[in-house]
Amino acid sequence: MTIASIYEPIQEDLTKVEESIKAFCMADNYPLLAELLRYVLEGGGKRIRPALVLLAAKFYRYDLEKLIPMATAIEVFHNATLVHDDSIDKSLVRRGKPSVHKDWGESVALLLGDYLFAGSGDLVASTGNLRATRLFTRTIMEICSGQLKEFAGIYDWTRNQQDYFEQIKSKTAALFSTASESGAILSEAPEEAVEALRNYGRELGMAFQIIDDILDYIGDEKKMGKPTGCDLLQGTITLPAILFIESYPGDNPLKAVFEKKGDREEVQRFIEMVRNSFAVQECYSIAAGFTAQACRALEWLPENAAHRSLLDLADYIVERRT
Repeated sequence: MTIASIYEPIQEDLTKVEESIKAFCMADNYPLLAELLRYVLEGGGKRIRPALVLLAAKFYRYDLEKLIPMATAIEVFHNATLVHDDSIDKSLVRRGKPSVHKDWGESVALLLGDYLFAGSGDLVASTGNLRATRLFTRTIMEICSGQLKEFAGIYDWTRNQQDYFEQIKSKTAALFSTASESGAILSEAPEEAVEALRNYGRELGMAFQIIDDILDYIGDEKKMGKPTGCDLLQGTITLPAILFIESYPGDNPLKAVFEKKGDREEVQRFIEMVRNSFAVQECYSIAAGFTAQACRALEWLPENAAHRSLLDLADYIVERRT
């Protein structure tokens, strides 16, 4: 199974989304801004979130005049969060190349992120759909809330599974949910379908983030385009670490890692401990549970090519290695 085969029902329209992204990059004639937009937006990525917008709309009224701007907005917004995240986390690499704040400075990264946020909102407004616009603005608020929760939990080795799930629901799953829900809304789907597709996106997003956090421990750095252990170095505890330290209630090895902030040797030692434990496989099982719930949300929707693609996408999310 490849991402290209999953996208087959919408491949032609995803090309139109790419064209829309390129047009967004050229909307302002200031050379530096245009360069920055191309650097961030045309740098690849799997385009899972805009694909969700299109696939979710395939069950009812498929209106590309509204769907293309919405799908573009979702991708632009996603990249805005990445630019800001990299600045906050001091990450030096994104998708195998220097992050914006590393090459252009934090001030430029902040302003670029703000421009992307505003531009994504303008794209959503162009759909003329008030419900989709309100959904999008509420999502911005939820994601910012999730980021604040993550920031508040830095170097907190006492965080538990509930804390983690609440945080990733806001930080990651919210945008997945909005992508699929907005596609349903713009296709004039009945409320039952809107709810089903919203739930699908949320559960898929939960699984996506869990896999992302697994890969921070076991991923191939070249394929991922960033070094492993980034979260731990930044003081962020994710599910693999949480599951692992639950086995050491009296002698928490993560406490020693966080007491030596930024110590790469301590971080690498802890990573090896997690890799050689049950925690990674348990994380995969939990992620598979979320994708199973996502697929169940689709059960009553019409059987068509998009339905099959959404089911396949759930499998792809759990099996991905980059």
